[in-house]
Amino acid sequence: MTNSYTNAEPSILVAIDISKERHDILIEFPDKVKRKRMVIRNIQEDYDLLINYLHAFNTKVIVGFEATGNYHRCLAWRLLTEEFHLKLIYSVALARTREVLHNSWDKNDPKDAQVILYMLKANITQHYHDPLQGNILHLQELSKTHEVISKTKTEAWHRILTHYLPLYFPEAARSQGKSRSTWFINFLYHFPTPMSITHLLKEDFIKEAWPIVGRKVSKQNLLGDIYETAKTSVGLPLAIDSPAILMFKLVLQEALNLIKQRQIIENQAESLLKENNDYQLLKQVPGIGPIHALTILAEAGDLRRFAHHRQFLKYCGLDLATYQSGLFKGQTKLSKYGNARLRRTFWMASQTAILKVNNSFRDKFERYIARDRDNRDLRRKAYTAVTAKMARTVHAIIKNKTDYRP
Repeated sequence: MTNSYTNAEPSILVAIDISKERHDILIEFPDKVKRKRMVIRNIQEDYDLLINYLHAFNTKVIVGFEATGNYHRCLAWRLLTEEFHLKLIYSVALARTREVLHNSWDKNDPKDAQVILYMLKANITQHYHDPLQGNILHLQELSKTHEVISKTKTEAWHRILTHYLPLYFPEAARSQGKSRSTWFINFLYHFPTPMSITHLLKEDFIKEAWPIVGRKVSKQNLLGDIYETAKTSVGLPLAIDSPAILMFKLVLQEALNLIKQRQIIENQAESLLKENNDYQLLKQVPGIGPIHALTILAEAGDLRRFAHHRQFLKYCGLDLATYQSGLFKGQTKLSKYGNARLRRTFWMASQTAILKVNNSFRDKFERYIARDRDNRDLRRKAYTAVTAKMARTVHAIIKNKTDYRP
């Protein structure tokens, strides 16, 4: 199916202003004179009414709409299945066009439908790529759910470090390890206060805590140190069954559950993509792990649809832009008019890549900051340059189907 067309082709133009409960529709017929307004509810009965009405003309139908949350997705999918040609209207372009046409920023649904129709006629549109049609809907849901769970788990982790531990067991913070250290949260769940440790003999505590902390170097010394620290802790002396400690354990249990949910998603993603060649190529790039690779495929879809890497950089918002008016010329910086999740993913991946040895990303970063390693502004620009290089590299290996060459 193709969405390409020329203004010379006789076609019916359909402008839809999307909202949660209803959609305002403005239809222009091929004679460019006759128009019809419709309002349909977000229900199947009204969808059928609109589709049957448009099919009755037996003419090419071009539908334009602005993406509005997720409210447009079901209608767009239904229109695609009916082989209508869908065009996406960029939100910023719609707002600027509305201001030009009506000399006002004021908006309403009928007015937006008129502006969308104008942009359809002027061909100021973008291609609409449906996630379900592009077979990336499942990847998107896995990626977004993983992000939500990770953020919630991070919030719980910060509550533990900044609220509960300073109150009940401040000295335990030095044993926390990394934020993905499940053993530490599990240990706190079983021993949330110093009193829960010291009421046992040292040998009994070590025996009971031994399987909880997992595989550790010098585990005996670690547990012995925790026991001696608990004996001199300045934490508040609360009983293990007190309401406050029960709330602490509730937050710890929430964190453990979130870790389990995150692991389930990661396993599901690995199972779903293990035969995907693009996924395997992405994981070869330094700094890109399974979740970053999943996010890239979920947000960008098939990277081969970008003919040049500059198109992909612009899609990510990693292209450079300069505000200029008359004799004034502003500072050149990232446009950031693009997919924020992709931009953040490449930024995080580049941060990891420059910490590794023997790769082109670290080499570029070192060359960039060589003239002044302590200059923070220069380091920030170097991070940005490496992020853009990461996006170019990803586009190249996917488009050319080649392995990453360090």
